[in-house]
Amino acid sequence: MSQPGQIYQSPAEQTRAALLRAGLRLFGRKGYEGTSTREIAALARANIGSIAYHFGGKEGLHLACADFIVETIQSIARPALAEVAAVATPEDAAAGLKRSVERIVGFFVASPEVGDFAQFILRELSVPGPAFERIYSGAIQPTHARLCHIWEQATGEPAESEATRIRMFMMIGQVVYFRIAREAVLRRMEWTDIGLDEARIIADIAVGNLDALLTQRKEPPR
Repeated sequence: MSQPGQIYQSPAEQTRAALLRAGLRLFGRKGYEGTSTREIAALARANIGSIAYHFGGKEGLHLACADFIVETIQSIARPALAEVAAVATPEDAAAGLKRSVERIVGFFVASPEVGDFAQFILRELSVPGPAFERIYSGAIQPTHARLCHIWEQATGEPAESEATRIRMFMMIGQVVYFRIAREAVLRRMEWTDIGLDEARIIADIAVGNLDALLTQRKEPPR
């Protein structure tokens, strides 16, 4: 029986979710070719035939993992970016960008489940295929384009200029580094974990970097 406040999942839904989690972890760590359906079923504690039942096979599960990443990122990005969809002033847009950075830190750095997401995405980036295309078109491109548009609202610099697009990649990249290089960060910072307190420190500095860049763009040329 489900507990109060929990969403009930049928046994079939639980199996499907377990297969997705197992697929994300194994595909991310071993790649598509290096992962067997037997390994996925064992990690998910499911019957090997359930992969074909729920996803049509390994390829279908691989694509479903990509779709799950897209849905999760959209669920985080959509409300955050919607807040600044109709900003009235450059100051509002700048404030919206700063809030977006804070949310990106909260998601990519402090959320434990994002480790498997990051591994999966990095694997797909190294050998782009159908799963990467879904992640790019469903999450990376629209989120990046929206951030570029907010930058234009904040600074007047065209959203699709090379400089703007590079700046937004750099803004996102400085945050994502704390996930993909997590072990190096923990060791160098002498932290035992990156929890809410550590994520707050990272977010404050990332927002400070953005604020300095925004201030620089406002300064008149000499």
